[in-house]
Amino acid sequence: MTSFIIPPPATPSVAVANSTERFPVRRIFCVGRNYAAHARELGNDERDPPFFFTKPGDAVVDSDSTIPYPALTKNLHHEIELVVAIGKAGFRIPRERAPDHVWGYGVGIDLTRRDLQDEAKKAARPWDWSKAFDRSAPCGPIVPVSISGHPQKGRIWLAVNGTVKQDGDLAELIWPVADVVSICSDAVELQPGDLIFTGTPAGVGALAAGDVISGGVDGVGEIRLTLGPSS
Repeated sequence: MTSFIIPPPATPSVAVANSTERFPVRRIFCVGRNYAAHARELGNDERDPPFFFTKPGDAVVDSDSTIPYPALTKNLHHEIELVVAIGKAGFRIPRERAPDHVWGYGVGIDLTRRDLQDEAKKAARPWDWSKAFDRSAPCGPIVPVSISGHPQKGRIWLAVNGTVKQDGDLAELIWPVADVVSICSDAVELQPGDLIFTGTPAGVGALAAGDVISGGVDGVGEIRLTLGPSS
């Protein structure tokens, strides 16, 4: 038996819809600028190929949680996303085989310290401090493919205090799920437990302590989050 000098960390996980079981989280990959309108609202070219950044697995937070407004930022942004849960390992996965590697889908929010991201962009530095902070990846229950199928269209939306801020359709994805899974697997060997946040539609904006954030993807589910005082 392996002996550790300190207690090993618990395995991060997210809920599974209509089940007491949970989906263990290994790594979180996120696709940047995967909706044309969002790319344009940030001043970028929607024709660019997809790129990825990461969040730690323990950044996941269950739906219906209350989390503190994060440190080091005065401009925290919401980004609603379809989340892909990988259930089968694969490296250099052909696009047509990508759906075979998906266990299910969920609804996530990519929380972003936008002011830190803007500073990093100007200095040509990594995005880690703006994207990969504590509790930066809230995720609703994962719905198995046997129930959801592989959604290719349907409303994706987010509201703050009941007012809709983001309202798009999965059909607007520049790079659909099969492409995202295939391209990601060209760089890393995807493993069961990996999550892929697939990008956000236009309408991202700032959040404040006390805000209640809700969102969803048709045919997949919804997520709800409350933002508490600063940590």
